[in-house]
Amino acid sequence: MVQTIRIEAAARASSGKGAARATRREGLVPGVVYGAKQEATLVAFDPRDIMKELHKGGWQSHLYEVAVKDGPTERALMRDVQFDPVTDRPLHIDFQRLAAGARIRVKVAVAFLNEDISPGIKTGGVLNVVRREVEVLVDPEAVPERFEIDLSEAKIGDSLRWSAVRNAAGTKPVILGRDFVVATVAAPTIVEEIASTAAPAPPEATKQKAPAGAPSTSTKGPAAKAAPKKK
Repeated sequence: MVQTIRIEAAARASSGKGAARATRREGLVPGVVYGAKQEATLVAFDPRDIMKELHKGGWQSHLYEVAVKDGPTERALMRDVQFDPVTDRPLHIDFQRLAAGARIRVKVAVAFLNEDISPGIKTGGVLNVVRREVEVLVDPEAVPERFEIDLSEAKIGDSLRWSAVRNAAGTKPVILGRDFVVATVAAPTIVEEIASTAAPAPPEATKQKAPAGAPSTSTKGPAAKAAPKKK
């Protein structure tokens, strides 16, 4: 099961663009916790805490306890992060509050095990990952840290499907009605060099220079002047 991460927050008094800009001027990142048919909670975060979570990867499947100073502690998922287009700093964070007893929709990363002993890969095959994450519906208390697929018997041409995920119990993929492909073991791509079969072009004929004083054999140029007639 995925662990719950505690993140500290301060309460914000008002919403709107002006209030959000004021929060950023104080060095904080504005955010909101919404959902579960409750009133939204306006919050602000230390940007260092937010960047720490974003750098971990897979933050959309992590469970958080948003601990609001002098306020409630909300169990939530980080749903959306808005970034500055120039600096890439977070501008706003959206958290979705978890409703008791409701399944949540999350993306769970896929890990591939025993790649080093896979027969297909050892003979030159290439692991072609179709889905690095799989989106599922799951109970908040049972979100897996990751899905795992064993490659120890995978051969060239094999397709690893949803049914090959070893720890999918309790989760339901949002793709319904088919055993979809997560990865394949593809044959190696061989690039052959094709030798040029075209014959080399014949060298340009060289013109031999006539010796000095020799008559010109050229037919080009003005005609020779006729000898004067005798009277």
